[in-house]
Amino acid sequence: MKFKAFLTDHGVNLLEKRFLQALDKMGKTCHLYLTRDHAIFLHNLLNGDGIQSIAQFQKEALFEDYRISSQNDDRIAFTIDLSLLHRALRSILTIYTEFGGSHGGDAALNRLQIKLVKKLPPHSNQPMPFLTFETKGYKSAVIQDVPISKPLSRSDVLELQAALDMAQDLPQTLVQVPDMNQLQSFVDRMKHVGDVLNVSITKYGDLHLQISTSLITLGAEFRKLKVVGEQARVPPGDDNLTAQTRTRRAIDRGDAMNVQVSVKHFFKSIQCHLAKPDCAFYGIAQQGSCLTVVFQFFVPGTRQTDKSISLHCRLPVLVDSGTN
Repeated sequence: MKFKAFLTDHGVNLLEKRFLQALDKMGKTCHLYLTRDHAIFLHNLLNGDGIQSIAQFQKEALFEDYRISSQNDDRIAFTIDLSLLHRALRSILTIYTEFGGSHGGDAALNRLQIKLVKKLPPHSNQPMPFLTFETKGYKSAVIQDVPISKPLSRSDVLELQAALDMAQDLPQTLVQVPDMNQLQSFVDRMKHVGDVLNVSITKYGDLHLQISTSLITLGAEFRKLKVVGEQARVPPGDDNLTAQTRTRRAIDRGDAMNVQVSVKHFFKSIQCHLAKPDCAFYGIAQQGSCLTVVFQFFVPGTRQTDKSISLHCRLPVLVDSGTN
């Protein structure tokens, strides 16, 4: 099994400045899944506990001279500590930047290579796998090794791929929240109030959030949002009703769904703003199985979706909370 590639400047910026710090908020460790065409960071797809996150990159978004081979149909997966990965990348970038990256000096000398290797750690007789960064400056060569798990077996890779395929299913109705700062401001206030968040989404384009305790009820409503997928017209007279009444009637008509999720999980999903998405979509999966958050990225300088990058989260719902 072999993997070797060169990180582009764009790939370095995506990982070091945006995605690694966002993904680290999802959980300290994740699976890194490499295929012929993609590099994918996966949280909690196999154990089913906690928030699931899937960050997928086409190989061209991060790498050049990308080479991979394995007996698992050229697929390699392993677990990795994101904080160690981020630290190693930042460290080696100090040297990489010092010698001008791929834009200064001899480009062949200043390229940043990433590869899988086996090495003998100090005071050990057993070779261990590492993800290694290597860059060569004018008078120096720097190597940073990030320890990883033993690569997954063929059966585990197949299980991971099946879980990934299942996690790609999107809700039938998604509503767009263009102002992530406003949503984060509300979540920052409510995370100290209670542990359970009630989330309702309608086909009219309404997102309703509410947290209740014996002492206080705190809620926020985002109305007339852009709807992707199944949508419906707002019934006459609904505008004069309270948010709770409108939502209850929409659920009774089959025009809305409602779930309860952990405030902690919802707050974690908001941290994906560190990856600098241009907007986010919220939806509830069929039968209320999970709350899905899809982050959209635009090609810089346009309003066109950047199809080389995708990021979405799936928040587990509390038992017996789903309603449609």
